[in-house]
Amino acid sequence: MASVLNRRKFIGAAVASGAALASAVRSEAQQAQSINPVPAPRDWSGNTAVQYPDPDIVVLDERFRKYIVNNTSIKRLYTGTLWAEGPAWNGVGRYLVWSDIPNNRQMRWAEEDGHVSVFRDNSGYSNGNTFDYEGRQISVEHGGRRVVRYEYDGSVTVIADHWHGGRLNSPNDVVVHPDGSIWFTDPPFGIRGNYEGFKAESEVKPAVYRVDKSGQMDMITDEMSGPNGVCFSNDYKKVYIADTVGREIRVYDLDGKKARNGKRFVVLDIPGTGAPSAADGMRVDTDGNLWCGARPGVQIVTPNAERIGFIRLPETCANISFGGQKRNRLFMAASSSLYTVYVETQGAHIA
Repeated sequence: MASVLNRRKFIGAAVASGAALASAVRSEAQQAQSINPVPAPRDWSGNTAVQYPDPDIVVLDERFRKYIVNNTSIKRLYTGTLWAEGPAWNGVGRYLVWSDIPNNRQMRWAEEDGHVSVFRDNSGYSNGNTFDYEGRQISVEHGGRRVVRYEYDGSVTVIADHWHGGRLNSPNDVVVHPDGSIWFTDPPFGIRGNYEGFKAESEVKPAVYRVDKSGQMDMITDEMSGPNGVCFSNDYKKVYIADTVGREIRVYDLDGKKARNGKRFVVLDIPGTGAPSAADGMRVDTDGNLWCGARPGVQIVTPNAERIGFIRLPETCANISFGGQKRNRLFMAASSSLYTVYVETQGAHIA
């Protein structure tokens, strides 16, 4: 009789546990469905106070709460670009550089007083930017269809502009590895018209490349139609690549200068709607979470491909960067503006 009662208790507990789990799943699904992806009307000039915590920093999973600074809010630092891309933090100069692609210029925001100025005119319709481990700026250009490095004396070194005799398409995003190599994506987006570069025909397939310190260039993969954002995991054991055309983020294991075992990491949608979205630029924090510029804001994904947070912006966020003296300030390049917010984590890499 006792064994029968024990079995009944076990079955009852299992049923209760299953019901609780199903309820939690339903609750999470209902919460996701109730999220409005569009922020409430707001005075982005900074002249009107915003209630803390910022209502446009949205928790999709309780694990995201620890990354929120409750007594800060999203700020708009600048507006006036045509299409903002490629933010990169310079720790020595304490400034952020980013691209205004259609205006063929790079902009700079200075931390000491917040002033914004044109940093580089006639920038080759640059898109992505970063800084190498020697502090030199590296940019990828739609107009020049090349990857360049700006040297200390102001001269420009071409890192890559051809592959097997054909001109590159329109290099889009770029990152540096501690071994000195430069990794970049090369989709055709910048040569499809005359707005973000010059209209032209593709001479090579869209691909992802690596250039080592000696100048040796290798193809990482050409399996994507629209390789876009690229970044390393916090431990440099993986590389993430956003395929905008395929509407997915892919992940590869790093094996020296090779990327192996490519697979789908995550597919993003617009929170609250289920409508398709796609990552553009991405960066990783010290916990390994992936912060993705993805319509209409920033989406945060764990190393296990679980979406836990969402930052709503009034414009489409293309690219992001961690910066500030503690690397705990998230900068977001979105359409015509540059936004920022403090977070309770740090960027894992230098730019």
